[in-house]
Amino acid sequence: MSISAHWYFEGLAVTGMDKPRTIHDFYGFPDELFKMEYPAPGAPAFAESAKELLTDKGIEIENKWGLDHGTWSVLCRMYPKADIPTFQLSIDSSKPPRYHYETGKRIKELRSRGVLIMGSGNIVHNLRMLKFDDTSFDWVHEFDSKVKELIDKRDFESVIDYKNQGQAALMSVPTPDHYFPLLYILGAASKDEEINYFAEGISLGSLSMRSVKIGG
Repeated sequence: MSISAHWYFEGLAVTGMDKPRTIHDFYGFPDELFKMEYPAPGAPAFAESAKELLTDKGIEIENKWGLDHGTWSVLCRMYPKADIPTFQLSIDSSKPPRYHYETGKRIKELRSRGVLIMGSGNIVHNLRMLKFDDTSFDWVHEFDSKVKELIDKRDFESVIDYKNQGQAALMSVPTPDHYFPLLYILGAASKDEEINYFAEGISLGSLSMRSVKIGG
């Protein structure tokens, strides 16, 4: 069972359909990606459980969206048979960073029920500064390393208040939509729980590929 924090919606919502459709919410990529289908079953009962945990936040059950690229592009590598029931939690990008961290804390309970909580994004995500050579910007490495340092120290407060980390942070997170998923994962972490990085590196000069894993 997996829940993905990625989808952007005006408000808070979870996808509640039995058979979520595969959504290709991007443009300018090879045709093979637009032909990709990931027919994972939905998880209506767990979507209802998530709604119960977040009722006071005005959460809705949404039955039209499905699984977008932030979910299936990751899960197709992890579970290529598409046999893991999956639902998505929306990200209301109008809310401040702490809202997303606190939401992660609220859905933490789902982990004890066998739910994998996945946040899909990038610590550094600046598409306007992409480079198509083997070089990258100093500020990318600076901010990526700084966030790792803060996570390692379990200084999640400073990760939440990323704008206070200087110009490198502002360049690395020009918009917060790809940064916020990390806050859900940190919010869902237990005290002193093991934290690992199963992937890292810089792609196209201005994208951090660091991937954070909470737990064993």
